Amino acid sequence: MMQQFNFEEMIDHTLCITGYEGDETDIIIPDDCGGVPYTMLSDGIFKGHPEITSVKIPDAVHFLGGFVFDGCVNLKALTLPSGLSDVFQYTFARCGIEEIVLPAHLATIPAFAFKDCRNLRRVICHPGLKRIHAWAFQGCDSLTEVQHGPETEISPEAFAGSALQGGNK
Repeated sequence: MMQQFNFEEMIDHTLCITGYEGDETDIIIPDDCGGVPYTMLSDGIFKGHPEITSVKIPDAVHFLGGFVFDGCVNLKALTLPSGLSDVFQYTFARCGIEEIVLPAHLATIPAFAFKDCRNLRRVICHPGLKRIHAWAFQGCDSLTEVQHGPETEISPEAFAGSALQGGNK
């Protein structure tokens, strides 16, 4: 078993994890490297790792790139950082999560963020979530519940192609 992260320093002198090599089932991303925090996970770092069953991301991470968990079909437990403020399109695409709690700093759910998450049943959003974009949950065949605040703006196509299409959100 092994787990190795590749990273780059960003302009603000924090670190971005740019790659992952390993075969672990339970991933715990370290808080920092030599005292410098990781604040971003780059596009596709766990893409195509079906062996992953859980991931814990440190609270200093604010950004998750696109396709981060794409194809992690056995991913069941995902601990998102409390400071997470941005996720990109396809961040959680085709992963195996069944339930997810989105942190308070996340203002929007972008298009295709959860595309084809066939096992996703429940999403709990902070009441301050501002917007759920079109096709955010496309292909989520098992989705039965998305909790959100009364002020959340929901695109008419947010649940298109999902179990909630045209139903109660």
